[in-house]
Order: sequence, then C-alpha cells, then structure tokens
Amino acid sequence: MERSYYSDTIKNFLQEAESSILGKLTANHSNSSLSELQINAWKKQIQVLKNQLQNFDGKIYFEFTIPRMGKRVDNIIIIHDTAFILEFKIGYSNYDKNAIEQVIDYTIDLKNFHEGSHNIKLIPILLATNANEIIEISDNVIKHKTAAKANQNNLKDIFNQYVDFSKPAIDTKNWENSIYKPTPTIVEAAQALYKGHNVKEITRSDAGAINLSKTSNRINAIIENSKSKKVKSICFVTGVPGAGKTLAGLNIAVERMKTDVDEHAVFLSGNGPLVEVLREALTRDEVETAKENGYKLTKKDAAIKANTFIQNIHHFRDDNIVSKQAPVEKVIVFDEAQRAWTKHQLASFMKRKKGIENFDMSEPEFLINIMDRHRDWSTIVCLIGGGQEINTGEAGIEEWIRALKFRFQDWHIHYSNSILESDNYLKSEETKNWLIKYGTSEPDLHLAVSVRSFRSERVSEFVHALLNLDKEKTKNLYSSIRNQFPIVLTRDLSKAKEWLKNKAKGSERIGIISSSGARRLRPFGIDVKNEIYAPYWFLNDKTDIRSSYFLEDVATEFDIQGLEIDWACVAWGANFYIDNGEWNYQSFKGTKWQHINKEIEKEYLKNTYRVLLTRSRQGMVIFLPSGSKADHTRPNKFYDQTYKYLKGIGIDEI
Repeated sequence: MERSYYSDTIKNFLQEAESSILGKLTANHSNSSLSELQINAWKKQIQVLKNQLQNFDGKIYFEFTIPRMGKRVDNIIIIHDTAFILEFKIGYSNYDKNAIEQVIDYTIDLKNFHEGSHNIKLIPILLATNANEIIEISDNVIKHKTAAKANQNNLKDIFNQYVDFSKPAIDTKNWENSIYKPTPTIVEAAQALYKGHNVKEITRSDAGAINLSKTSNRINAIIENSKSKKVKSICFVTGVPGAGKTLAGLNIAVERMKTDVDEHAVFLSGNGPLVEVLREALTRDEVETAKENGYKLTKKDAAIKANTFIQNIHHFRDDNIVSKQAPVEKVIVFDEAQRAWTKHQLASFMKRKKGIENFDMSEPEFLINIMDRHRDWSTIVCLIGGGQEINTGEAGIEEWIRALKFRFQDWHIHYSNSILESDNYLKSEETKNWLIKYGTSEPDLHLAVSVRSFRSERVSEFVHALLNLDKEKTKNLYSSIRNQFPIVLTRDLSKAKEWLKNKAKGSERIGIISSSGARRLRPFGIDVKNEIYAPYWFLNDKTDIRSSYFLEDVATEFDIQGLEIDWACVAWGANFYIDNGEWNYQSFKGTKWQHINKEIEKEYLKNTYRVLLTRSRQGMVIFLPSGSKADHTRPNKFYDQTYKYLKGIGIDEI
C-alpha cells in the first residue's frame, strides 16, 4: 500500500512542474469529491516548499498516512539525518495550539509505531504561512514537548537548525519500506473503520493483524453461508486480554455495512460509557471530516447514523419487547456477551422498571429469540471475554449455550475452540459435550495475540501475578517491563498529577481512575460517587474542566472498562488491601467499613482492580495514600501493607 499521495527526491520535486505534482496528488486522493479548498492548499504547499527547499537534498512526501489515527500528515521531508514532520496552516497568522498538538501527535505516532522512525531524529513543525518568525528552544522540539514554528519564508532556517551533517544519513528507501505497527485506541479504531479504513491498515502488521483478519474473514464466510443457505447462525469469539475482541466486532459490523446495507449490521454493547463515547467520537469525527471536505453536516444528522451503527444492548432488547416483529437488523455483534443477564436478573428488572410480571427468559435467550423472528436468515456474533466480570447477575456463556440447547436447536453454532479448554467459559462437562456434538469448532474464532499495550504485552501478565500475590513472579515481570512501560508509586497525589503531566506529549490523554468502592479517597479530592459523563471525560480537550486532562473528575471501573487512556493515575482505595499476607475485601456502608464475605463479590472486587491496572497504554502511577490517626475510616493498616508489597516488588517511588 502506498503510504503517501506523492513522494520523490527533493531534486526531482524542485524540477517537476506544479501542475504535474498536483495531478499526482489529485489522482491518488481517495475521495471523489475533492474540494477546491484542498486543491488550493496543495498549490500553496508546493509553492512554499519549492521556494524553501532550494540547496537541500533528500526526500519529500505529501499526504503521508498515519493509520492509527486514520489521518494523513501534510508533508514529511527527510534531509540527511533528520525527518521533518510538517503541518501546514495556509493563511494563518498565529501558531494554533491544537495544530501544534496535532503535528506532535503525528510525530509521536511515527516514533512509537513506525519501525524506521524508532531511532532517528524526528522534528515536528507547524508552518503557519503568515505568522511571525519564532525561534523555539530546540531541546523541547527534539523531545516533542512542542513543535518548531515556521512561516512561509523561514522554513529553510528550521531545516538548518536541526540537520547535523556529521551524523549518518537516513536510508530513505529502508525508512519508507519499514513496517508500521499501530495499536489504536478503540476510539481511534472505530473512527478509522467508520471512515473506510480496513483492519490491516489501522492495526499492527504482525501476528495481531493477521489474527484479526483471519477472524473477520471466517465470520464473513459464516454470514455469507447463512445468507445463501437461509439458515441462522451464531458465532462465539474469544481472545486473550487485549487481543482486540471489540475491534474485531466493530470491524465485522463495518464490513457488513459496506457489503450489504440491507443487513443493517449493528454493534451492540451493554457497556453504557463505551457506547456513549464511541457514538460521540464518530459523530464529532464525521462532522469534522465533512468540514474539511468543504460541506456542512449537522451534528444531529451525523449522530443519527452513528447511533444506528452502535447501540446499547439494553435499548435494543427493550425496543423488541414492545415489538413482536423481526428487527431490521440481520447481523448483530454483541460485545462482552458473557455479561448478558441471568433470568432472575432480567425478570427483576422487567418487573421493577417495565411493570412486566413473570418474565421468563434470560437475556441471552431473549436476544436469540429476537433474531429468531427472521423467517430466512440472521447471524449473531458474540464476543466473549473472561476475568473482568464486575457486576452481579451476569449470566456467562453457559446461558447462551443453554438457550440454544433447549429452545433454538436449528441454529448453526460456530465456537472458538478455547471455550472448551478453559473453565473461564464453560464449567459444566455436560454443556461442553453437547457443544462438541452440535456445534462446529473454529480455531480462527480465537484471538490469540494481545494488541493493546504497544509498550509491553506483558502488562496483563504482571497485573495477574500482582493480584495473585505471587511476589517473585511479579518482581521478575516488573523488571522486564519497567523500561518500556513505566510504573511508579507515590503517597502524594500532587506528585502523581505532576508525573502524569510530565509524561504526556501532544494530546496523549491522562486521567485519574479508581474503584467505585474506594469511598474514603474523598479527603484527597477523589470522589468516586461524583459520576462523570464519559464522552466529556474521554474526548474533550485540555481546556475543558470536565475532561480527564484536568485531573479533577475520576473515572471508575464502570466508566473505563472497555476503554483506555495513555497515562493513568490508579488511586488505590481501602476497600482492597493486604493484611497478614492476603487480600482483604470491604465495602463502605454509612459511616464504616464492612467485610465482604461472599466469594463472588470478592472476585468482582479483585477484577475491579484488574480492570483499573490494565487501562493505561503507556504507563501509570499508583497513588496509595497514607492512613490517618484522626480518621477511624482510614487507619494505617488499610494502606501500609499494600504499599510495602508494591515497594517490595521493586516499583519506584516518586
């Protein structure tokens, strides 16, 4: 795949006619409705660069793709030992703060994910054509704390400031052919897929992307077979932590939308914050893309499309209680399907909220029942996770199989072979044997490669060992990840906040996360009962006090499960602490703590901390406060042994 719309040596670029360069850019533009605004921007870029690149040798690229972000950088110019990343602002007389962040983001993306850029000098430049000349402190630019600032007349001075001819030159052929291994956030992935990028373009080009593509291809084949043979099918997809189950589900839904709009493929999730964040992100991005392409799209109109594509599973369920007709959707993807409700939980909800007495189906049974209303064909794709159950009343995959066994025996079942290999999925041997007899085992429905943490794929393993109190294994794992994935410890919240701010570059997102049961962090200004609005917290910029950047509002496990941020402060509460070498579990009721005795509730609480400790992409600081003799709800014993354990692992204190 060509990464840029135009590339050539600087020498050839200087000699080539403007009309020829413009023709190549236009021919490679993927959008048929190329705006006059974009054409004029390219003309100005060509003119400025022809003027400023006199007497330089190297390589020039226009519209170089940044797959993880689903965007293209205006120009990359390689001169000797330095790659310059250019963002043009035509007609601007100021250096826009957002544009500075954008070009830094492009630069960091290349540094992190483009193999040829790992060990070379990358210089971000914001070129505002009509702005005044500014000389930037070079060290901050080299460290990507800010961007160099140029106008249309002094770009050559920036080049001379950073190029070092005493250093070896970049091999441009190797650089442009080196592999790109992006690991997008789920928000970035959703935006890129929605725009039309495929999963190979936006994910790592190694085993992770191969695995995702094989899974998508197999599900597509199952759907096509269901259509042609007019049968109903259900697929159970599993994966290791961070393998991209949600990404795979979004990819399937998007691909089916493109294949046949009459299928009305939809992505369903019971994770309310995830649904809200993805919908809002897609809506904002579509409005912004329309603006860039020179036409107006209202947020309301963009939201209608996004809200149809991504739906809350409970709203889908409730809509189909009222209607007895087959839904318009023929393909539905359920995220975290193991979290669908038991019969008891759903019956209680129906009676309490809907006034429906004696509702007699579990949520899996009812959801299959909805899709079974189709007379010809339909397909359900169930994405199954394990080890992160944090709510009571979750039915697990066992209930899906039970419903198929007793009510929907004509459905064609395709399951990941991992379902049979671990008790995390099916505990009953009888259920396993029935599934083997009546279902089809599909190796390609298991995602075996983690793609979440690009810094270190061993973070999940580290967290698992930490929570199991396996000190030696945790120490060894920490030693192996500490350089790629910084983890530090502090008892001072102000130090934690300062660490986050110093680590983050460009628009990298920082935030405080904590357990919803960590009620006595309130003296430190961390109020877990103060609910956030997830789209503001996850999507709004540094100027908005409601965003994660302000480090005021805290996201709990319910807000952040299924989502992630770059740098997190995990605020550790007194609800989960070590005493006498084992975990103690408690909840705060009224004015005092109460012990948690039920094993299932203990497991939920441990999983809460598992979720919190695996939400950061690049690193985290753990804030574990000191106790207070003046506060009976915060004795030292609720904190000190946990602190000692984390220190004993070798985690650096700041």
